[in-house]
Amino acid sequence: MSDVHGDIPPIREGEKLLDFDPAESGDATLAFIGTIRTPWRRGDCPKNIGKAREAGQGARIDLAKGYADGLTGLRVGQPVMLLYWMNQARRDLIQQMPRHVQAPRGTFALRSPNRPNPVAMSAVTITSLDPAAGMIGIDAIDCFDMTPLIDMKPWLPSVDTPAGTELVTALA
Repeated sequence: MSDVHGDIPPIREGEKLLDFDPAESGDATLAFIGTIRTPWRRGDCPKNIGKAREAGQGARIDLAKGYADGLTGLRVGQPVMLLYWMNQARRDLIQQMPRHVQAPRGTFALRSPNRPNPVAMSAVTITSLDPAAGMIGIDAIDCFDMTPLIDMKPWLPSVDTPAGTELVTALA
């Protein structure tokens, strides 16, 4: 299997594949609302949004035609949640073997892009906004250049912070 960024990495020892390909299920249809432009390619893309911020590389969102009016009400400095489609990820891994742990983990216990539906989510900050051109600058993102954007929503602490929860370290 290969893609525009090179070969898809093989599965690692301890990983387990699904018995079917979720990409062939035909359950849902998405309309990509834009494209995320980043400096990242396979081999140099940060593993998470924290690492992307440490790298100090901003990114840009180019909205598809017809979606620019959806930017009304957003402002520079505002945090937003991005939902994006990790189109270069594997979709057939149900258990994965991260390099930093000793035993396989279920896909749903990981933030890996390799999952049946490779939807990623990141909270980012708007650094520039050009509604007329349908362009949004953001502080950082952890995806390859030309990643499809599914949706964007304002991040609101009053509704997006789980009440009464404690931080759980999943990979301790």
